[in-house]
Amino acid sequence: MLFGRVHGTAVCTVKYPGTEGLKLLIVQPLNKHLEPIGALQVAADVVQAGIGDLCVMVRSREAALAMPEIQFVPVDLALVGIVDELVVRPDGEFDFTLKPGKNRYT
Repeated sequence: MLFGRVHGTAVCTVKYPGTEGLKLLIVQPLNKHLEPIGALQVAADVVQAGIGDLCVMVRSREAALAMPEIQFVPVDLALVGIVDELVVRPDGEFDFTLKPGKNRYT
């Protein structure tokens, strides 16, 4: 899973069957500190993101499985979430203790 910031839209005149009506966006991949990594890429948008949004992206098979209609189309990068809030903690600061109370999964 990756972070990315939407920079614009891409237009296609011919699309693969199953990708008609799918919005394509130009995205800048980011690291966890929201610094750019790599070049701009084109991603399929399944969450209706807009320009300037911080999004969660998936690659490869997961991107193809994220498509709404047909489950296997040749898509290599997809936006699957819009980030509302992001808190980055220092590497050694995560607390693994469970809070007291009832937890049905323990």
